[in-house]
Amino acid sequence: MDLLSGFDKAFENRVRLQIMSVLVVNEELEFNFLKELLKLSDGNLASHIKALEKENYVQVWKGYNGRKPLTKYSATEAGKLAFKKHLAAIENFINKQK
Repeated sequence: MDLLSGFDKAFENRVRLQIMSVLVVNEELEFNFLKELLKLSDGNLASHIKALEKENYVQVWKGYNGRKPLTKYSATEAGKLAFKKHLAAIENFINKQK
């Protein structure tokens, strides 16, 4: 069996790994909070969120807070499961190297 088979390509990028790490432990987070927390530009965060959304790992909610646009993100159940499997694959890989 290939030791790398459990790794999910969606999480190969450091930024996507960080996004999922934060979203898995929080019910939902606003765009600006995520941007500041991860120290990303608007475009960088948006492109990585879009990649995760395409995999159905992140759900996007757009609305308004008064007249101000508001965007929130949450991890889907599929995203949480995929992320946990990815972390388990990393842990398995590390343990096999000992």
